[in-house]
Amino acid sequence: MAKKVKKSKITEGKILSSLITLALPIIFANILQTTYQLIDTFWLGRLGANAVAAVSLSFPILFLVLSLGGGLTLAGTVLVSRYKGANDQSMVDYSSSQTIFVIFIISLFLAALGYFAAPFLMQLVGAGPEIMEDSVKYFQVTSLGFIFLFLFFVFQSLMRGIGNVLLPMYIVLATVFLNLLLDPLFIFGFGSFPGYGVAGAAVASIITQGISALIGVLILFRGKMGIKIQWQNMKPDLTYTKRLFKLGIPSSLDQSTRAAGMTVMVMLVTSFGSDVVAAYGIGSRVLSLVIVPALGLSIATTSLVGQNIGALKIKRAEKIGNLSGKIAFIGLTAIGIIMYIFAENLTAFFVPNDPKVIHDGAVFIKIMAPSFGLLGIQQVLNGLFNGVGFTTASLLISVLSLWIIRFPTAYVLSNNTDLEFVGIWWSFPISNLIAASIALIYYKMGYWKLRTIKRRHLDI
Repeated sequence: MAKKVKKSKITEGKILSSLITLALPIIFANILQTTYQLIDTFWLGRLGANAVAAVSLSFPILFLVLSLGGGLTLAGTVLVSRYKGANDQSMVDYSSSQTIFVIFIISLFLAALGYFAAPFLMQLVGAGPEIMEDSVKYFQVTSLGFIFLFLFFVFQSLMRGIGNVLLPMYIVLATVFLNLLLDPLFIFGFGSFPGYGVAGAAVASIITQGISALIGVLILFRGKMGIKIQWQNMKPDLTYTKRLFKLGIPSSLDQSTRAAGMTVMVMLVTSFGSDVVAAYGIGSRVLSLVIVPALGLSIATTSLVGQNIGALKIKRAEKIGNLSGKIAFIGLTAIGIIMYIFAENLTAFFVPNDPKVIHDGAVFIKIMAPSFGLLGIQQVLNGLFNGVGFTTASLLISVLSLWIIRFPTAYVLSNNTDLEFVGIWWSFPISNLIAASIALIYYKMGYWKLRTIKRRHLDI
């Protein structure tokens, strides 16, 4: 007989209170994780534009590799939240153990793949001779940290699935401060300690990622925070693995589609030279920071909706989607206005001594900024679709946004108009507008509700 737990407050009471309680720590934790990249960019900017460009080229490929396993961590969130909503603690623990096991195996494979394929991948995205060596070294070192990174990501996902969002945030906060100290040490060196340049930023990140992963796994084994994983539950279970992949593969393809779109976009950007690559890299970093609140609301929506679907509260799940969408649109539109006003200051912060990069990066930010609210709507609705187990919807929206709209628009505007590389900048707000509109229309049609009603059980 399934072990029962008391009913979660997430499935009853005020939705706004539950949403804020979950979303704010997730947003803060995601901001802190994005800070890893911003800290790297800040210190590497002191080495020059080429150092920033080298890491900028690596980022989309890294995102692509990470996304192959990242969808399974989201699947773990969905399954755990369903069992939590149904008050089945034994399956919360079992599904968590299985998810950890599967993600660990995948991380080993991706770490080896990323390390040995680094030279080919950097050539693929068009790294010039002036940044090729640094790009390859950074990517190789970072690849070795995939194991730690994935283990902590799955720890975060499982904790979020049961509504425990504060603990991961505290761990990330501590490791960001550590990374802040280690970055300049490993990049520039100190005294007799040698610096490693661009690769040093990756070394510092691996150390902090390893510490956070160790802490997360130990917490799960102790079982004092709502989930207890056990060795005997980590034996291969093809039935569970199939369910995990059924949910996770569309999500992985969703994230992979986004990453592949970013990679192809970088290949387009590289044709305009290293200065434009650096400007694009800085604009992308700012975008990654701005999107954090939307992603936080999206993840919180996934957890809230998942638990309410597990408790068979479909109308409440719809109310969660409505409220999350409004908050995302209003909040990110306000952030966009602020980013528009301070665009030059932001780019100058990263590359203080390069006027051309500052100008081009600022133009990129100003063109994107007005569409941030639309991006927020799209992310939140993706979170709702994921929460009900309809991960294919998120995949289709991503394909539409990046491959059918953004890249073709960027290519045409940059190669067939006087805009040149600025045409790439314009492809972002255009794709955000169209994708958000289609996601909203699809959400209002209500097919996701009909699908959920037909599957009023935990089997996806």
